[in-house]
Amino acid sequence: MSSKTAIRRDVGTIALLMTGIGSIIGSGWLFGAWRAATLAGPDAVYAWIIGAIIILAIALTYAELGAMFPESGGMVRYGLYSHGSLVGFLAAWAIWISLVAPIPVEAEASVQYMASWPWEWAHNLYQNNELTPPGLGIAAVLVVIYFLLNFWSVKLFARSNTAITVFKLVVPALAAIALIVTAYHSGNFDIGLHEGPHIRSWPAIFTAVATSGIVFSYNGFQTPVNLAGEARNPGRSVPISVLGSVLICAVIYVLLQIAFLGAVPPEALAQGWSSLNYSSPFAQLALAVGLNWLALLLYIDAFISPSGTGINYTASCARMIYAMQKNGHLPRMLGSLNPQFGVPRAAMWFDLAVAFIFLFFFRGWGQLAAVISVANILSYLAGPVSVMVLRRTAPNFHRPVRLPVLAFLAPVAFTFGTLLLYWARWPLTGGVILIIIAALPVWFYYEAKGGWSDIQKHLNGAWWLVTYLPTLAFLSWAGSEKFGGHDYIPYGWDLLVVGAAGLGFYFWGMRSGWSTRQVQAAIAQPVDLS
Repeated sequence: MSSKTAIRRDVGTIALLMTGIGSIIGSGWLFGAWRAATLAGPDAVYAWIIGAIIILAIALTYAELGAMFPESGGMVRYGLYSHGSLVGFLAAWAIWISLVAPIPVEAEASVQYMASWPWEWAHNLYQNNELTPPGLGIAAVLVVIYFLLNFWSVKLFARSNTAITVFKLVVPALAAIALIVTAYHSGNFDIGLHEGPHIRSWPAIFTAVATSGIVFSYNGFQTPVNLAGEARNPGRSVPISVLGSVLICAVIYVLLQIAFLGAVPPEALAQGWSSLNYSSPFAQLALAVGLNWLALLLYIDAFISPSGTGINYTASCARMIYAMQKNGHLPRMLGSLNPQFGVPRAAMWFDLAVAFIFLFFFRGWGQLAAVISVANILSYLAGPVSVMVLRRTAPNFHRPVRLPVLAFLAPVAFTFGTLLLYWARWPLTGGVILIIIAALPVWFYYEAKGGWSDIQKHLNGAWWLVTYLPTLAFLSWAGSEKFGGHDYIPYGWDLLVVGAAGLGFYFWGMRSGWSTRQVQAAIAQPVDLS
């Protein structure tokens, strides 16, 4: 890592915290409470709390890495530093998918909310749980707008980010409080997921954590890590921003879930929570209880929150492609910068094309949010292993943040990440893992093109991850029917097997790390933080 790049380190702690909050509060709050309720009923509250705890464990490992290597797009680099180019490539590929797919999902969220507007034409935008052709057309226009705002100048949006983030915080909190005060039916918490009284189901709670949009909603903790290169004091700002953004948003999300569960009219739950269907959950509830002013505010925020996040992801995603090209695993043209605006326009065009593919194949917020959640989980896996490997291979490297409990926290984070993958249910888990594995020929092509330098070391450093992915797909396929599997491993035992597998792969990954050329270069020439 060189200090030659002209990066301005002038982002303070509050500004970095706001970027984390602004990325977390996107479309997730508009739909997450509804989706979690349809999967877990009244226990959806526990799903948000469990999700926050797991994400915090993972985020803490990245807080140390972000402060240790304060560079833009840092999450693409950590696997490269600890295990070599193949682990770095697979981690970067997963991160890129988890960043490009949210661009269309934020546009879908805005259009889906439009479907409950009082005008008749709007009702035709979303039908049968997916966007109609007119709805897709509007979503495509929004994706293009996100693209254009970054294509010419991302500064236009960046300057107003703090004000927009404050608005995005106030509206959800206000919505939760207003619904709890105005329309709260405590009896809703006794209604079951299906017809009958409520019976707690931990598999339903775990599935809600993994696929309802909870992981997707918390994913914005990555933003302060990826912007560590612009932080004035990364050793202080990164951990505060990562932890602060997750904790603040977790409180808001739990309040929103409680408000949603209590505000649904009891007559709408005659067939249980699983049959509940809304296109604009909180806005429709606000209208139902006569809070027209709140509904209007929610419709406005349905454009501001998702669009702000979509613009952020458009910028971040282009950085990821740019960084991956600099690692030598993508065509050279994707690493070119526009000389006038300094943005990677070729990478942005590529991201735009992929965003359209996701948009037209997954036409509803819930469908695409589930895919993104699994990709998010996969993108987290390298962090807990890399941070511990680097303590061994680079023990004297300057660490502004050194977590005293990391030796315990890192395996716990990796194991819970593995369980999250399993909870996402077959065949979704297997499908997203297949997308990651399908990228392997790209790595082999570029390594062969470069002369297979240190190829054996890169392969030895990556066998744990290359084996981990199909193993988890197999366990998902063979697991209990409660998680979509074929029930070869019955419920209860499946959680033990998957947890033990995760722990085993963590220690394999720990042993596979080595002192790579990149980390040696970082030790020889650390980043100047002055």
